[in-house]
Amino acid sequence: MQQRRIGNSGLTSSALGLGCMGMSEFYGATDEAQSLATLEAALAAGVTLFDTADAYGFGHNEQLLGRFLPGRRGQALVATKCGLAREAGSYARRVDNTPATIRQACEASLARLGVDAIDLFYLHRLNLETPLEESMGALAQLLQAGKIRAVGLCEVSAATLLRAAALCPVAAVQSEYSLWTREPEQGVLAACRAVGASFFAYSPLGRGFLTGAVAGEERLETGDFRRFNPRFAAENRAHNGAIVARVREMARDKGCTPAQLALAWLLAQGDDIIPIPGTKRIDYLHDNLGALAVRLDGAELAAMSAAFPLGMAAGARYTLEGMKGVDA
Repeated sequence: MQQRRIGNSGLTSSALGLGCMGMSEFYGATDEAQSLATLEAALAAGVTLFDTADAYGFGHNEQLLGRFLPGRRGQALVATKCGLAREAGSYARRVDNTPATIRQACEASLARLGVDAIDLFYLHRLNLETPLEESMGALAQLLQAGKIRAVGLCEVSAATLLRAAALCPVAAVQSEYSLWTREPEQGVLAACRAVGASFFAYSPLGRGFLTGAVAGEERLETGDFRRFNPRFAAENRAHNGAIVARVREMARDKGCTPAQLALAWLLAQGDDIIPIPGTKRIDYLHDNLGALAVRLDGAELAAMSAAFPLGMAAGARYTLEGMKGVDA
């Protein structure tokens, strides 16, 4: 498995990580046995970075990883997040970056995961009503105490990243990035490179839409949050469906699957970019890993960048509630 550095932390990750969120909620029914088998298959295939958060399943996702990790800790890196508070049975959320909350969340995550230290600890979203100096100071204290090995920030603006990195070393930034979500190219990627942070791309397959596996919200299970996502809505389906058709066409010409093409494009954007496609199924996992064998030359990359320009997707990335703390 290809390896990529995680900023200046001294840690390395497999070139593709695994997003674990869907193993607990948001994408329809879950199956713990299937999820554990997928985690095992990922590790056997060389995946070393497993991405979770305390908010995923209200702690269930971390507990699931905690059941998987014993005996595997030397091979597996764990990335988790704090600062996004939710109420059971509701999508509503609030952002809490106070030092007390950060410290309490870290201890709770350590217990659920069953580890002595978290490899990569992110602020899930930022609420700038809490001074950045206080939030980053709390993270610096956790670093010094050895409770976390590296600091990450999610969905921050370039300006905020530069400020934060001056207060505490930032090893990673995680934001949505894909063929139909290219906003990180408007400054955040450059800021990451300026401060020596790696970029972890979540939803690199457009929450499954870019693979062609999801036609529209009416085919999604009850409880699947994509039923309410603007990009999956009926009024945006024809426009966004044309994007999928183009991905399929280019993948056919390349001799790979749409998922592999989309991930190969991301991998080619820089050695400091680590996509973390999420799945709870072994067949999708292996399809995604096939991207590592796809090589795109300069002409192909230029053609793809032209075919999928910034802002081409119809609909916002999230509902207004989901956009809380994005680009803070």
